[in-house]
Amino acid sequence: MDCQSLWKAARAVIPGGVNSPVRAFGAVGGTPVFAESGCGATFRDVDGKEYVDYVMSWGPLILGHAPQRVVDAVREACLKGTSFGMPTAGETRLAECIVDCVPSVEKVRMVNSGTEAAMSAIRLARGFTGRDLVVKFQGCYHGHVDGLLAAAGSGVATFAIPDTQGVPVSYTEKTVIAPYNDPRAVKRIFEKLGDQIACLIVEPIAGNMGVVPPAPGFLELLRDITRHYDSLLVFDEVISGFRVGLGGAQEYFGVTPDVTVLGKIIGGGLPAAAYGGRSDIMAVLAPEGGVYQAGTLSGNPLAVAAGLATVETLMDERPYAQLNAQAATLAAGMREAAQAAGVKVQQNRVGSMQTLFFTDTPVSDYVTAKTSDTDKYARFFHGMLAHGVYFAPSQFEAGFVSTAHTDADIRKTIAAANVVMKELV
Repeated sequence: MDCQSLWKAARAVIPGGVNSPVRAFGAVGGTPVFAESGCGATFRDVDGKEYVDYVMSWGPLILGHAPQRVVDAVREACLKGTSFGMPTAGETRLAECIVDCVPSVEKVRMVNSGTEAAMSAIRLARGFTGRDLVVKFQGCYHGHVDGLLAAAGSGVATFAIPDTQGVPVSYTEKTVIAPYNDPRAVKRIFEKLGDQIACLIVEPIAGNMGVVPPAPGFLELLRDITRHYDSLLVFDEVISGFRVGLGGAQEYFGVTPDVTVLGKIIGGGLPAAAYGGRSDIMAVLAPEGGVYQAGTLSGNPLAVAAGLATVETLMDERPYAQLNAQAATLAAGMREAAQAAGVKVQQNRVGSMQTLFFTDTPVSDYVTAKTSDTDKYARFFHGMLAHGVYFAPSQFEAGFVSTAHTDADIRKTIAAANVVMKELV
């Protein structure tokens, strides 16, 4: 079946035709691409067309599609059994790797998704502190946790309101929303509510309103103010963990949180996530402590094998200088293509994650990200797609370079951008 036929069939049996909304091309229009196979930096759709891929499964595929070491590890694990519901040696080895690499993590608990990890980290913070309130930032996404699917209330230091149908107001009334990269707002919230705040959760490099790096000193402020009020600082490094360095954004920026949420790369393309932190905090988890969290497939041997093969490859090869160089070349070429065509853009990049915003306003938070011309992005997306280059089907997502992207892939992308940008004028 071709993409059109599969899209029709999917919509008959799956809500909206997709199992995660952004895949539906709602932000860009048109028929979604149905993938058939992937190899290295490219994938092939069911119509037989090949694309250079910068979505890379939304971040996990830092080694590219179907890297041999990961494939071999999953095959070997599968032959031994797909699930046991009991401890395995692989879980301990992956946990040891995470503890060795991530500065804040002394102990770690495996789960199955970033949403589950973020939800559990917040429960952990509440259990450890005996407090209820959570501070999060506008534009930062921590999975579809009811209490975090929230929009800002009527003013700073007011409680949030639900940002989706199906979430009762009572589920978000313990959440406070702050503008990202706004130190004064954070200070006001803590001055008013500090003794009630269990934790502040933040993407240290925002990746869900497009890539938005922290302003100089912002993460340091969050570290200082949470410590001053005996609240926990939680870094959601589902995207940035093992992406911008072995130690994630906390190593990159030199700011150590109390608890870290991980996902994507630690599963190597299979469903896996984790949360970890100081030993005294993690000790309140059952079976040691009174905060309950469990999961039948947590530490699943196939996901652990894929994640361990990926993380050990990163530890062995330390490819971050290469990734940064390739991403820098791509970013510069895209920006120059836009400038040559007279198209106003902002290019935000940290390491191998980046977003091209179609706006002349520097993007530093959710409000400035929303100044982007989404219609122009949709035209850009489809223009690049026609040239065999696959970016995210939404302006407000990150793009990723993998170790499998070659100089030729980057040149092809920049050449296509030079053509497409001229078509946008």
